[in-house]
Amino acid sequence: MHSLILNIENKEVMDKVLWMLKRFEKDGVEIASREDVEDWRMLKDTRSETTIPFTEYLKNENSHQENCS
Repeated sequence: MHSLILNIENKEVMDKVLWMLKRFEKDGVEIASREDVEDWRMLKDTRSETTIPFTEYLKNENSHQENCS
């Protein structure tokens, strides 16, 4: 996979570039904002972290709230 980042200041030019790029989506081109890419990277980084069941999280959250009261 190849990636390309474009920095476009002019909104009208950006709209035109997006219009053109969207024509290639059916060919497998994926369009994402920089913010989306950063979010994906952060999510990827968390995959190796250990997890706890949601019920355990709620127990910890409830005890934290009681301690703060």
